[in-house]
Amino acid sequence: MKNLIFEKKRLLLGVVSVVVLLLGMLVFPLNVLAEMSLEEQVASLAHSVADRKVVMDTIWVLVTAFLVFWMNAGFALVESGFCRAKNTVNILSKNFVVFAISSLAFYFIGWGIMFGDGNGFLGLKGLFMLGGADNSPATGEAYSGAYSAISWTGIPLSAKFFFQLVFAGTAATIVSGCVAERIKYLAFIIFSFLLVALVYPITGHWIWGGGWLAQKGFFDFAGSTAVHTVGGVAGLAGILLLGPRLGKFLSDGTARPIPGHNMTSATLGCLILWLGWFGFNPGSTMAADANAISHILNTTNLAAAAGLLTATITAWVVLGKPDLGMTINGCLAGLVAITAPCAFVTLPMSILIGGIGGVLVVFAVIMFDRLGIDDPVGALAVHLTNGIWGTLAVGLFAVDKITGTATGNGLFYGGGLKLLGAQLLGSLSVIIFTFVVSVILWSIIKVVIGMRVTREEEIRGLDIDEHGMEAYSGFEIFSNQ
Repeated sequence: MKNLIFEKKRLLLGVVSVVVLLLGMLVFPLNVLAEMSLEEQVASLAHSVADRKVVMDTIWVLVTAFLVFWMNAGFALVESGFCRAKNTVNILSKNFVVFAISSLAFYFIGWGIMFGDGNGFLGLKGLFMLGGADNSPATGEAYSGAYSAISWTGIPLSAKFFFQLVFAGTAATIVSGCVAERIKYLAFIIFSFLLVALVYPITGHWIWGGGWLAQKGFFDFAGSTAVHTVGGVAGLAGILLLGPRLGKFLSDGTARPIPGHNMTSATLGCLILWLGWFGFNPGSTMAADANAISHILNTTNLAAAAGLLTATITAWVVLGKPDLGMTINGCLAGLVAITAPCAFVTLPMSILIGGIGGVLVVFAVIMFDRLGIDDPVGALAVHLTNGIWGTLAVGLFAVDKITGTATGNGLFYGGGLKLLGAQLLGSLSVIIFTFVVSVILWSIIKVVIGMRVTREEEIRGLDIDEHGMEAYSGFEIFSNQ
């Protein structure tokens, strides 16, 4: 009984202490405000509100950046699941190391080229994030620093850098799937560094760094072109220089299926990517804008759902079975397609955009096989094909200021061909530049250290020869591959 009374007294004392503390926090500012003039009080309150907004915006952006970072796990699982067991360690390792490579490449070189003040082609200031102060317009201070193109968001410079870094890492990860099962580990590492240090940030500057495409009225909200098309084109260049995997094509050019070894892994990876996209697209507001992030969240989800279903149905009709691999890539196709227009289109149009993406991915996989282009995980069909489609969808379906951005209306909303023309120009320009530079970089790597493992190494599997280990050591895996 005494213990019960004692506990009640302790609880009451705790409650009283909390109330006193809260009252003190409330009364102190009021006392301070009472000593100020009306103008000073208004200015003080405005500054306090601005500070709190910066805090909330920063938390939002960093949480979404964490989600995008987690997409590395999704890519690793999808790619390894779609490939053969003997190459699992190699694919997991590439997807693991690529973010470390991207972090250093973007910090030392890429960030300044992409967002530093310069000209319409590339940034010339602010390498190593040494751009001086990055004062936020939200605080009422004049901007100073080297990154005026990204000064519109009031979050700290370090938060801006990390959010953009995880996007750069995603572009490099896309390449991993394209060149899987036959590329030298070192060749991939070197190309990844060059991609994130030079290629990705130059085109990124055109789009998001205040460059010439932004000045032409090109819009890519979260990266259908800036991230996915760039990654897909760089991967395509690698595929063309590497050639197909052994046994992929018969003597008459017919594509031979090489099944993945773990569809559980691939499915889990796709679900992780779907989750990560809720950071990828809504986080690109780079501010906790309640209306915008809610709208973008729903356009993203609806497009993914539509792409998943239309790819399943299309595969069922065309291939005779509801192929799970096509279902997975259909979901990803819808997500890639909505990445550019997610903030610019209505919810019904997001369903249409994602649905078309799901159909496109099935036919794109078939097309690349018929062209003799060996893409082990369907990365070209997902990222390149639907990166282009999503970019053009802005020009077709955009609704001016639907989430606040003045894009102008797309073709089907009375805007004519102006926006569509800008989108087409942007997509073609990025494709041509990225392809030419990537071919040059891959060619240099091929001459200097070589790109492809030997025939014997490819037959044994890259895990043994490149890494000296197996993913499933101790298990007997039966396969005719």
